[in-house]
Amino acid sequence: MNIIPKDKLLNLDGKVAIVTGSTVGIGYGIAYRLGEAGAKVILTGRDPEEGKKAEEELTAHEYEVKFIKVDISVEEEVKQLVVESIKAFGQIDILVNNAGIFPFQPLAQMTTADFEKVINTNLKGVFLTTKYVSNEMIKKGEGGKIINITSIDALHPSMAGLAHYDASKHGVWGFTKNVALELAKNNIWVNAVAPGGIMTKGVAVSQSQGKPVVLDRNPEPPKMEIAMGRMGVPDDIGKVVLFLASDMSSYMTGSQIVVDGGYLLK
Repeated sequence: MNIIPKDKLLNLDGKVAIVTGSTVGIGYGIAYRLGEAGAKVILTGRDPEEGKKAEEELTAHEYEVKFIKVDISVEEEVKQLVVESIKAFGQIDILVNNAGIFPFQPLAQMTTADFEKVINTNLKGVFLTTKYVSNEMIKKGEGGKIINITSIDALHPSMAGLAHYDASKHGVWGFTKNVALELAKNNIWVNAVAPGGIMTKGVAVSQSQGKPVVLDRNPEPPKMEIAMGRMGVPDDIGKVVLFLASDMSSYMTGSQIVVDGGYLLK
């Protein structure tokens, strides 16, 4: 058996990664760590202005990145994302399904359209990107890594008002395990990361009660009444995704890593 030297275990030189929802928040933190490790990174999102800003910032760090505008709930746009990614960098070795939404809505006020919007983005989007990216990985014949960002809500509800979100994240966790089983024969490893409370712009906006929000890319973690005493920051997730994207996780598939500062211990 070939033992990889420790200085190469986290080296992603020559790899190409797609990170969905990567212009802000957790996705940006993931893209940063993958780029730092040497991967070429496709950034995606629905806001071209945010995409251009993220692309410029990461390029300034001398990371090789490209922003592609895409709505992952739309099949034709996902197909085009794959085409453009291969055109830009020649291959796809890593897929990180991070894009997701979490609008708070009591069940009594939740419309069918509200429910479908969350499912379409959080679950259908993961299905579409996984299907079309894994097809390309299989064609190339060199395996790959697929990492799905779930949530602690895939294991236990964090609060009321997220029934649609929790349904989607339970779905992604089930999807992860089944696809891991199916794709293992192609040397494609499929795992998940379940974040707890992470301070992102989306979370800050939901807590701001309508006040303007300005948030650093990697903010100071606010205090939180959990075992570790603080909320997480995007880099807490970025580091774990880097582990799963690298040879450090060479004997893992169908697993979910909880990164919640001890929240579920309550």
